[in-house]
Amino acid sequence: MSVAHGEHLEVLEEGHGTGSGRTMEWWGMILFIASEALIFANFIAAYLYLEIRNWNTLTFQLPTEITYPLINTIILICSSFPAHYAGRGIAKGNQRQLKIGLALTILMGMIFLAGQVIEYYGLFGEKFTLNENIFGSAFFTLTGFHGLHVTIGALFLFICLVRAMRGDFTAKKHFAVQAAEMYWHFVDIVWIIVFSLIYLAPLVFAH
Repeated sequence: MSVAHGEHLEVLEEGHGTGSGRTMEWWGMILFIASEALIFANFIAAYLYLEIRNWNTLTFQLPTEITYPLINTIILICSSFPAHYAGRGIAKGNQRQLKIGLALTILMGMIFLAGQVIEYYGLFGEKFTLNENIFGSAFFTLTGFHGLHVTIGALFLFICLVRAMRGDFTAKKHFAVQAAEMYWHFVDIVWIIVFSLIYLAPLVFAH
């Protein structure tokens, strides 16, 4: 999130109210998220293609236990609640609720990223790397790409938190917060799909 992008959001927020109608900025964010979803869909489709094509010759299952990734997943999913809490707060003009919600969401997002790094370290210890096989390449590409989006989302939220500390947002001017919340929910939903595909599916369809 660059300074220029932050200034762009400030411009978009002018006139952003709390009416029931959707603004052009809101629809613009929806289109942006849709374009990101298409990218993830391509990665997921490629992963499924590789798994089906190599079903009889390669086991698409991680060499480590699922417990730790499951805990990490629960943390990320639960981070959507404080994100929503922040959005609801500023919609009512509650600055304190906004700041608490943003801070908690960022913290939980960073815990997820730290957990992903720890998981990668453990996999490397098991000699499971990007160059191990097709599954290794697909796993690190898909989860790493998602991790990048979590990082971007956390930076987006951090910028919103800094601006909240400056008192930039009001009940009628807070599109940046709304956009950050939308993006964060998108990241969480994508991870549920990725987690189900990479971690849960191999347990259900073991061969």
